[in-house]
Amino acid sequence: MVRADSEFPPISDYAFLSDCHSLALVARDGSIDWAVFHRFDGRPVFARLLDRRIGGFFQVAPTAPETEIERRYLPGTNVLETTFSTPTGVVTLTDFMPVEPDPDEVGKAHRLGARHSLIRIVRGVSGSVEVGLTFRPRFEYGLTTPYITELASDLVVAEGSADALLLESEIEPLPRDGKGGIDAHEVISAGDERVISIAWSTPSGLDTSRIDHAEAIAELDSTVRFWQRWSKHTRYDGPYREAVERSALAIKGLTDGKTGAVIAAATTSLPETIGGGRNWDYRYTWVRDSTTMLVALIRLGHDYEARRFSRWIRQTTAGRASELQIMYGIGGERILTEAELPHLSGYRDSRPVRIGNGAWDQTQHDTYGWLLASTWFSAAHTGEMGEHDDPHYVRFTNEVVELAIAEFDVVDEGIWEVRGAAQHFLFSKLLMWLAVDLGVRLIEDHDGAAAVPAHWRTARDEMRRRIETDGVDHERGVFTQAFGSTALDAAALQIPTVGFLPADDPRVLATIEAIDRELGENGHIYRYRSDDGLEGEEGTFVFCTLWMVSALARSGQVERAKERFEMVLSHANDLGLLAEELDPRTGEQLGNFPQAFSHVGVISAALAIEAAEKLEEDWIPGEPAAH
Repeated sequence: MVRADSEFPPISDYAFLSDCHSLALVARDGSIDWAVFHRFDGRPVFARLLDRRIGGFFQVAPTAPETEIERRYLPGTNVLETTFSTPTGVVTLTDFMPVEPDPDEVGKAHRLGARHSLIRIVRGVSGSVEVGLTFRPRFEYGLTTPYITELASDLVVAEGSADALLLESEIEPLPRDGKGGIDAHEVISAGDERVISIAWSTPSGLDTSRIDHAEAIAELDSTVRFWQRWSKHTRYDGPYREAVERSALAIKGLTDGKTGAVIAAATTSLPETIGGGRNWDYRYTWVRDSTTMLVALIRLGHDYEARRFSRWIRQTTAGRASELQIMYGIGGERILTEAELPHLSGYRDSRPVRIGNGAWDQTQHDTYGWLLASTWFSAAHTGEMGEHDDPHYVRFTNEVVELAIAEFDVVDEGIWEVRGAAQHFLFSKLLMWLAVDLGVRLIEDHDGAAAVPAHWRTARDEMRRRIETDGVDHERGVFTQAFGSTALDAAALQIPTVGFLPADDPRVLATIEAIDRELGENGHIYRYRSDDGLEGEEGTFVFCTLWMVSALARSGQVERAKERFEMVLSHANDLGLLAEELDPRTGEQLGNFPQAFSHVGVISAALAIEAAEKLEEDWIPGEPAAH
């Protein structure tokens, strides 16, 4: 069942595995085409996702070409089960990255980092099926073909560069192919069970001890308990619960268990249009993305992740607002220099392949609002300031507010990280207003109205005036992409979400309709259509379409919102996973995968629809002014 080198599966063909520090993507045909161990942005040991010829992969699947495939996640988990039906019989393949639940804290992984591994269990269901194992590790993004050492008929080591893999297989023997790989096969009959595992380490830290059959089954049970225990704490019984739970599990799987940082996506350089050059590395932590994701998890009852992220952001920024960046590495790294890898063909010849992200040193003023939103929301949901009572943190948040005031008249690159001219982007101004508004409210709630600096209220009022004056195309009565511009931007759909104006304000309603009409195609929404300094095109942005769903729901157009939401969900893959973008004409998934922003959009849209159906107020961090 090995595909030809030129046959890239659709992006939606992949399943996502995680143990909250390592991750992998598994194609429908049982091939692991992307895997990184010990940290999400690490060097891949399999990267066929980006080059079918030299990227490397690890496949376990029937050898019969006429195999039918079905798959699912075990309920409430990120454990994958694939069922292969062949003319001679049926087998299942269970794939997971072992993780053990902490006995005291839901969501915390016990013994995290003790073993970086991936386990595959083949079970015979009926008849007899020949199952093949193909192991082709390639290190350093395909630059290194490892040397294979046979330790026993069922145990081999692959070493090269800074990586080593230990392959242990009950499908044996494991003959070397002389080209840095292994091929093996066995007929699996009903009732048979075979365990295959790989464990990663540095060459100097290689541990060749075995994981026996019983231990592997125990690891599966432990991993299922970890995910199901976490899922049971999801407080949501509203519409589309299955989609909400899957989205929450995807976000949790993208959350680093050691630091609390949340990456934007599991991959790098999956294209925004096939053959195009808008291919970016999303394996980093944006303050904006992380805040929205963790607010969504708090709303679902998962407080542990919010506490971890709050601690991470304090440690990463050293409490210095003036040194705040828009994004960081998982460990808090600041310098994320962007580089191209010309030796890789890219997904379906979409070049260049990039690692690092050149946006790391951009100016994006909306970050201020997201930070204060995180602080305010945490305090509002816990009923107390908790660690935010720390004088060091109070000083930090106050400095963020002062920066929002001081830099309101400074241009930036905006939420979409344009690589053209900086502008006075409306969304940046909106979130700077939010930073000041929430700063005022936090002090009022904690120390009383008299403690609020007078110039904060003055600045907040002036920001509102400027946004409503300079950020509106008064002829059409709609909010624009930037001050003085007539172009539209889907980010304006967030105006009622952050509480700047109520959803039934005439300008908000007009903006919703204008964006749907001018930025929409077949119900999907583009981020914008203005020049951004980059060549090529992109697909429609899933999160923007889901912003439209939320805006429609908040404005009372519930049936229209539900219809649009169900259209988006229909384009998720068979496991409920979404990439960053969609081709609005074909529905094909585009961009990095799975994309956390898309999944937080699913959660937010479902909550907005639920609130609208119950005639309740959805979460809004600011207070809408009466207009």
